[in-house]
Amino acid sequence: MIDMVHPVLVVGAGPVGMTAALALRAEGLPVTVLEAEAKGRVRPGSRAIFLHRESLEHLESISEGLGWELARNGLVWTTKKTYWGEDLVYERTYPPPDPSRLPHSTNLSQIAIEGFLLDACKRAGVEFAWEQSLVSSTTSAGGVVLRTEAGDEWRAQYVVGADGSRSVVRSSAGIELEGPRIPDSFVIVDVDEDEERPMLPERIYYYEHPAADGRNVLLVPFAGGIRADLQLRPGDDPEKFNDPDGVTRWIARVLPPKYAERVTWVSTYRFFQVVASAFTDEHRRICLVGEAAHLFAPFGARGLNSGIPDALVAARAIAAGTPEAIDHFATTRRAAALYNRDASNTALHHMQANGWKVRLKRRVMASIARHGIAAGSWLDSSPFGPRAAEFKSETGSY
Repeated sequence: MIDMVHPVLVVGAGPVGMTAALALRAEGLPVTVLEAEAKGRVRPGSRAIFLHRESLEHLESISEGLGWELARNGLVWTTKKTYWGEDLVYERTYPPPDPSRLPHSTNLSQIAIEGFLLDACKRAGVEFAWEQSLVSSTTSAGGVVLRTEAGDEWRAQYVVGADGSRSVVRSSAGIELEGPRIPDSFVIVDVDEDEERPMLPERIYYYEHPAADGRNVLLVPFAGGIRADLQLRPGDDPEKFNDPDGVTRWIARVLPPKYAERVTWVSTYRFFQVVASAFTDEHRRICLVGEAAHLFAPFGARGLNSGIPDALVAARAIAAGTPEAIDHFATTRRAAALYNRDASNTALHHMQANGWKVRLKRRVMASIARHGIAAGSWLDSSPFGPRAAEFKSETGSY
């Protein structure tokens, strides 16, 4: 297979890369996925846990039954709450999902998502080549040559670069990620759910949680676990919150104390807000998708949920096989990424509250939320950024 010229190769066997492979198979193209890590590798942490309905519908459209499989195996929370300190300022409970339609969302760990995608890829006839760590990618008018650490060369007419934030496909093409890294840190913790006495399936956001010394806290349930996000203040030492003693201390305050003994993963992030300067190369032979093309703070679940439509549009463009189609992919999906970065920046600006106007508006809204639902709704939605009501690509996704 190394000696042949492939119609298309996908670099990266993460969820976006496997989505691209499934979308290409749905277009009737043979696909091989190159992955740097070994077969059967398990990466730690829940990471991307939230799939919007649109993402489930996209996956269902390219692999019949996949969207429903993910929905059935994920957790569909039906209630969301927002607190200002100890005061509940907003609550909404959705009606039970219509069994004839995919739910508004489902929550399960990225490990589980990747497992279902891998099974779907195998059913679709996608080939995988493991332990193929790339060192370079060269494009020309005739195609792409990928070179590995082992000295092998893979050749293709087109390449989908789904190889993450350190993408060799992107950097070899001289394409830069543009944008800032935010200064504030967040500590993200996974805890195993107590299956005998689980918490209610509720997404809860706390402004100025009193048990976290006034820091913001987000609690999100997913199948088998709960994610707790703690927003640190400028000047906080992350080591005091992410070492075993620190994690145990604050988790036992924001969740029932039993969960302090059920921690499975801890990570500290300072998020990038970046978008690739271009989503294709000068020869229109590569398509950058997912984190190879953009990185956002996770609020609003914009990363994987924009990577999935990236993959679908890239597959359609490659199936069309024209420079115009590749340009259309690159233009529309970069516009979507820029929108998502702006929306994510809006959410971060609200959460950081560095300006007095933001702080004042938040406190005024918290005060009047006790008397009107509109203020509470604003406080609930603002940490996640605006939905893209006015921005839709041809996939129906932002």
